[in-house]
Formats: sequence, structure tokens, C-alpha cells
Amino acid sequence: MTDVRPESRPESRLGQPELPAPRGEVSERVVAALRHPAVGVPDDCGPCDPYGEDLQLALYVLYELHYQGFDGVADEREWDPRLIALRGALERRFLYALRVDAAPTADAAQTLDALLVEPAGHDDASVTHHLQRDGELWQFREYAALRSLYHLKEADPHLWVVPRLHGRAKAAMAAVEYDEFGAGRQDRIHARLFAELMRDLGLETSYGHYLDTAPAPALATVNVMSLFGLHRALRGALVGHFASVEVTSSPGSRRLAAALRRLGAGPAAQHFYDEHVEADAVHEQVVRRDVIGGLLDAEPDLDADVAFGVRATGFLEDRLAERLLTPWRQGRSALRVPLPAESAA
Repeated sequence: MTDVRPESRPESRLGQPELPAPRGEVSERVVAALRHPAVGVPDDCGPCDPYGEDLQLALYVLYELHYQGFDGVADEREWDPRLIALRGALERRFLYALRVDAAPTADAAQTLDALLVEPAGHDDASVTHHLQRDGELWQFREYAALRSLYHLKEADPHLWVVPRLHGRAKAAMAAVEYDEFGAGRQDRIHARLFAELMRDLGLETSYGHYLDTAPAPALATVNVMSLFGLHRALRGALVGHFASVEVTSSPGSRRLAAALRRLGAGPAAQHFYDEHVEADAVHEQVVRRDVIGGLLDAEPDLDADVAFGVRATGFLEDRLAERLLTPWRQGRSALRVPLPAESAA
């Protein structure tokens, strides 16, 4: 009999994904340059939409060179100065838009407190409320396919901040990340648990498989983590992003676990969110008290950056929610390329 225990299954990140199909002039030049090193890349993207398909895909591809890379692309391209220069130009456009659209209106503590207030009744703008109450299985499969772009590398972008912290903040951040990476057990790594969820939903589990299906708002929620993580100057914003994720994860995961039970998904699918209900309730307290508290005790001038990270996270998640819920309520796929009715993992 074939051993099908989770620890015996292939690791989703053993292989490198294919380069995606371009979505505009800039992403086309980036993909062409990665296929053929002699091809030049532009210095900027001109008047491109900072939240649009072309910029977000180009930025996603450039960031992925720091993670898993792409099939047929040499590892040395990660630090190609031409690609780094273009990435910087794209980042500046994206970051400027976020600073305008998600400017903090309160300090870090007040901004985080606002996340703890659950809306009265049903939140019609919330993906997790929709999936718990009215969602159909095909909608949850789409949601999981999009979230796989992050969850199959869960916690990796946040780990970049650890060398930029010290003392209480560093120790607490490392403790939370240790849990995210399975507390020393490969079968408990959260990315592995999400791959098991995808198998229960009949989805392909290979890393980056659903990149071509993901609209720009989904890419932006992943790109912002890399943007904050790769820049020491944005360490406060990354801590704010991490805190926002941990504060909202437990109640959101509870709703998603309930949705999967209602839809009759398998035990591995339910387990991923059940795990986050308990773990992230504890992490929330550690992040607020020790990660943020330790950071701001040492560097109080980063308070506004932490608040900005929280606000930027919520802004981008709200844009993604609208992009998902509008077509779903019309009975249409929210993906750029709809999933097959059934997909064997």
C-alpha cells in the first residue's frame, strides 16, 4: 500500500513554477528578460496603474526571484541590477499609492484596537462571513486557489523582519514564527497543512500553480508583504502587517472552518483553519504585547509605520473582497481563468 501520510507526500515547493503569461507591456518585458537575459527591461512603467494587472504581476514575478524562482531562470538573476532597478521603480509607485490610500488616522494601538470590533450582524463586505453563511464549494475552491499564492510559503515574508529587530521584539517574533514553521515538525508546517487543505478540495498543490488565475487584487495582498519585508526602512510596516494578520486570523479562521464543515469538505481542509483558531488567538497577544510593544519601546518613532502597515493590509484585503464578492453574487467565477469543475491534486 502506498504511504499517504502527510510527511510522505511530495513537498509543494520542490519544483519551480513556470513563468506566467504577461498582462501588459511591463510584465511582458520582465518575463521576456527572464527567459532571455539579453533582453532589456524598462526603467519604469510610465503611467501604469499601481494596483493594476501589469504592475502587480511584474512586481510579483520580480519578488518571486527571492523565494522559489522560476523554471529555467538562473538563480543569479535574483540580484540582476537591471531587474532590481525596475523593481524599485514599481515599488515606489505601489508604495506611494498605499501611503495616500491607506494613510493612518490614529496611532498603532488605536488602529489595532479597531480590528477587534466585529461588525453588527452580518458583514456583507467580508469574504469569510459570506463563505460561512452563503458560500458554495466552488467559491471556497477559488478562495483557496488564490490564497495558495501566500499560504504555500506562509510566514516566509514576515521572517525577513527578524534580523531587523532586537531584544524582546526579536525573541517574540521568532517564537511566533517557530509555530508557523511547525515547531520543529515538518508535517506541522502551516504551508504543508494548507497543501493538505487543497488536496481535500481537489486543487493542485504545486507552488505557484494558480498564479495565472489570480487577479491583481490577490497579487497585491502578497506583494505588500514582500515590499515591507525586503526593506529595512519598512520594518515597522511589516510588523503592522503581521499584527493585522494575527489579530484578524482567529475569528476569520473560525468562520472558514465552519464554512468547510457546512460544505462537507474533508478533515484536512477543516484542520488548517481549526489550527489557526487556537494558535493565532495566542499569537495575537504575543504580537501586541511583545513584538509591537518591544519594537515601540526601543523605536517609538516607528509607531506611525506600524499603523500604516495595519491600514495598508486592511485596504488591500478590502479591495480583494470586493473583487471576489461581486462576481460570486452574480454566480460568476472571480478568477481570471475559472477552475475546472474537478481537479485532481
